[in-house]
This record gives sequence, C-alpha cells and structure tokens, in this order.
Amino acid sequence: MNKKIRGIFVATALLCVTGLLAQSPGSLRINEVMVVNESNFQDDYGVHSAWIEIYNTSFATVDIKGCYLTNDPDNPTKYAIPKSDILTQIKPRQHALFWADGMPSRGTFHVNFTLDPTRENYIALYDSNEKTLIDEVIIPAGIPTDHSYGRVEDGSAEWEIKGAGSSYVTPSTNNLTIDKNSKIDKFREHDSTGIGMAITAMCVVFSGLLILFLLFKTVGNVAVKLSKRNAMKAHGITDQQEAKEKNLGKRSGEEFAAIAMAMHEMANEVHDFEDMVLTIHKVKRTYSPWSSKIYTLRETPKK
Repeated sequence: MNKKIRGIFVATALLCVTGLLAQSPGSLRINEVMVVNESNFQDDYGVHSAWIEIYNTSFATVDIKGCYLTNDPDNPTKYAIPKSDILTQIKPRQHALFWADGMPSRGTFHVNFTLDPTRENYIALYDSNEKTLIDEVIIPAGIPTDHSYGRVEDGSAEWEIKGAGSSYVTPSTNNLTIDKNSKIDKFREHDSTGIGMAITAMCVVFSGLLILFLLFKTVGNVAVKLSKRNAMKAHGITDQQEAKEKNLGKRSGEEFAAIAMAMHEMANEVHDFEDMVLTIHKVKRTYSPWSSKIYTLRETPKK
C-alpha cells in the first residue's frame, strides 16, 4: 500500500514539474525581427517602427512578464518587461510583438532601445532572474527596407531574410505561409479549361435527381400496395383479379378533387384573410366627465 501511495505521489510530482517547465519562459524564442520598417506593420500609435517578434514554442500559456529584452550583450537587463500587464501572457504556439522605438512610455510592448540598420544588431531575451539567457540572435546588416530576418518556420533553427521570393514578412503570425494546394494544382494541370469539373458537377446533380425519383417512385408503389391490401381486407376479398376489376385501392380523379377542395376550405377557415378595409366606429358615449370643461371654470360669486 505504501508503495502505491509513493508511486502516485511521484507521478503527481512529475506531472506538476512537467507543467511548470512547460509554462516557463524557457520555451520562448526570438522568432522574427524587422530593422527598417517604412510601409509594413504599424504600432498602436500608427507609427512604422522596428519590431521584434517572440514565439511561444510550448503547448501551454507562458507569461513573459519580468523577463528582459536587450540589444547590448553587456547589459542583459536593459528593458524589463512590466509585470502589471495581462497581455504579456502568450498563448500556446502564439506570438508577441515588441516595438524597438526607444519609447517605453508608450506601453508595455515598446522597448527602450532602437535598432541600427547600418550594422549588425544583437538581440537577446533573458529570464526574470537576470542571468538565464533564454534566446539570442545577431541580425545581419544591410537587410533591405520592409524585409525581416526570421526563422524559416516558427521556432526552427534556420533563419532567412523574408519579404523576397516565396517568403513573407509575417508579424504576429506563422513564419511559414502555405499558399499552395497540391490537389488544386493537379486539377488545374489536368483540367485547365474546367470541362471536367463541369461534367462532374452535372453528373452529381443528375445522379441525385435520379436517386430521388427512384426513391419517391418506390415509396409511392409501396403506399399503393398497402392501400390496396387494406381495401381488400375491408371488403373481404382475397382474389387479386376480383380486386383489380373493382378498382380497390385506387381513387378516382373526383375523389382527389373533393379532398383538395376540402383542404382548401379548411385552410380558409383556419387562417384569417385581411380585406384591407379600414372601419371607423363612432364612439357611442359622447360625454365624459373627465374631459368636461366645467371643472376648469370658476363658479360665479353669489351676492
């Protein structure tokens, strides 16, 4: 019994430790950086500034508050991320964007340093203990305007200059953008005019109509047979030929017309039909003491 309790305790402790590790800032990565921003993403003040994207590689929410961002390897605590902002919580596999505009007074996500496009830029993310380096990267000099330097895929080890060719600048979203579909490409290759698609669509529609026709016809035949069998039973007839001669189970056109007329009359009785005639009735009671003028007049003084 003691061994079972000990095993349960150890398993619970491992789960707790695993959860804590998954939610630690150690799973954060510097994911993408833009040094020169002229017509790309704007901040909450409508200004084009350099930005730094942080990515949460874990499958748990990570709070980046208390961590440090810096562009100086000798000063790891250059910008302390405030602890009083709920927006510092980064959801699983999501991003946070920091503006390198040197204006921290504008908010939590505006750091107190800028990036220099004429030289290499060092960027690092430190844990709240001011010593543990979480991630660092050196942005090469000479990156074109409105181009970014980011990982090929979110959190991957390979970096590339984005904004040229098939790669896209992707602030606050996935670095790898899939804009192709192999099935669509194959269909376009083998049916460039769309004739095959048109024929396929028409076959599907007419096949559906044919199935519906057969279904309704089968249901109708079954209903006729059941009606005929019930009529034979009611008249005590067992011979099919005799039932056919007496037209049992079949209704004449007059009967259907009578049923339709009855349903029409019933509908007229159930539902109201407005004739759009406005009728004004004269009020029978022409005098009301509440509206009498005598109550608003003063009495004549008596001599």
